[in-house]
Amino acid sequence: LLYFDPSRDDAAREKLDRVWDAFADGGEVLMPLGEYPYSRRFGWVQDKFGVSWQLVLSDPDAEPRPFIVPCLLFAGAAKGRGGEALERYTSVFPDSQVTVRVPEEATDATSPGQVEFAVVRLLGQWFSLMDSEVDHAFTFTPGVSLEIRCDDQAEIDRYWAALSEVPEAEACGWCADRFGVNWQVTPSTM
Repeated sequence: LLYFDPSRDDAAREKLDRVWDAFADGGEVLMPLGEYPYSRRFGWVQDKFGVSWQLVLSDPDAEPRPFIVPCLLFAGAAKGRGGEALERYTSVFPDSQVTVRVPEEATDATSPGQVEFAVVRLLGQWFSLMDSEVDHAFTFTPGVSLEIRCDDQAEIDRYWAALSEVPEAEACGWCADRFGVNWQVTPSTM
């Protein structure tokens, strides 16, 4: 996600629109630029290089966010599990804080707790999470991993025990959780 904050920049909306036009040129619009329950101006576009971007006009009354916030899209094998992941991650990481949670209007009774959009801080790092009912041609892969820097072996062991649930994915500090998200659990001195 790219957050454009009108409380810090009077031209935020115009900048968002310029960036949108540049990404959409030769790219593919995945969600049209418009108003959604979580933003007065939001759009999702895949640029001509295949990189996916979500552009958001921040709420000027909300807590300021970083300009770039990684987004975890729960699709494919993880489809409909964003809410479960949000609960899991906030239980694993101390001092987590969910700042936005827009529930998904579930289309079936087998997917309770889905999230249309959520914003959370884990160990001080901002993330967004979204469920997708669309059949995307992608899911989580080891091509993108999240690194957790640990101060000692006890902390490494705690995160490893909480997150590693795919034994065949374990190698050199890398592991995958039950949702397919890949993690690197590493010493901070490395």
